[in-house]
Amino acid sequence: MRVLAGLWFACASVRAEASGIAAPLTAEPGDAVRGRAIVANRQLGLCLLCHSGPIPEERFQGNLAPPLHGAGARWSAAQLRMRMVDASTFNPGTIMPSYFKPGSAARTPAALQNQTILSAQQVEDVVAYLQTLRTAP
Repeated sequence: MRVLAGLWFACASVRAEASGIAAPLTAEPGDAVRGRAIVANRQLGLCLLCHSGPIPEERFQGNLAPPLHGAGARWSAAQLRMRMVDASTFNPGTIMPSYFKPGSAARTPAALQNQTILSAQQVEDVVAYLQTLRTAP
């Protein structure tokens, strides 16, 4: 791990820029089908706790954060990747968790200290899925 632009990254090759993280976190491209499954999974990503999205089979979607509809049109892959890694770089007051920044907050259980919520491949899969969302509902 290393500190880059004030952030901890689990992947040493990550290079953060003001506009996002341009290079993918993995050599394998993201898979939009796997990404959709992560977004819809209420135990893994928890995305639908705060966001709503075009996943009609999942009821009770959130309204605290921007809808995922049209995310691929609003943000580049680099910006989406940075939001997944650490959304606080764009909005210091965000409540969105850092999905690829090892957790060590005061209330993080000891077994989860210095681990990420999602793997690098899972982040790339979610970014690939969000890039497919080009239109508003």
